[in-house]
Amino acid sequence: MTTLATNETRTPLSVIATIIAISAIASLFLFWLVFFHAPADVSGTHLAFLPALNALLNGLSALALVIGFIFIRSQKVEAHRASMFTAFIFSTLFLVSYITNHALHGDMHFHGEGTVRLVYFPLLISHIVLSIFALPMILITFFLSLSGRFPAHRRLARLTFPIWLYVSVTGVVVYAMLAVWLPTG
Repeated sequence: MTTLATNETRTPLSVIATIIAISAIASLFLFWLVFFHAPADVSGTHLAFLPALNALLNGLSALALVIGFIFIRSQKVEAHRASMFTAFIFSTLFLVSYITNHALHGDMHFHGEGTVRLVYFPLLISHIVLSIFALPMILITFFLSLSGRFPAHRRLARLTFPIWLYVSVTGVVVYAMLAVWLPTG
């Protein structure tokens, strides 16, 4: 049996492969939803608050991540765990809200012009690309913690934390930029 070694036990490669496969399927579904699915509510009148809710949930996830980081630095493991679960719950609620929003309204288009586009699109692209990597990293990091593989958890969390935080924060920034540069007329 092929495994990934840690200091304590071995993590079955099948678990990691399953998490990566689920993450890939989720990413492909979101790609289809954003770029190919016809929105159910083109006028955007139903549940119009969803983009703001998405930003709020991303912001709350980022806040929980930072609090969890502070807790683990202070060796408050239980508080860290509670913060990480809170961040995970906010991120999960975000994903449900994001899927609902895109199923109803489709993709929002950026209407800023000039130099601001040179900021927005690289930010958006980095946000999207890193979110694709964040999902399996978050799930594997959680699996390692929940299965007691703490040395491996710590190693992966050092990569997962900044990516998850970046994705959460840039989600709020992308929303704010979309909201500021709404189409006129």
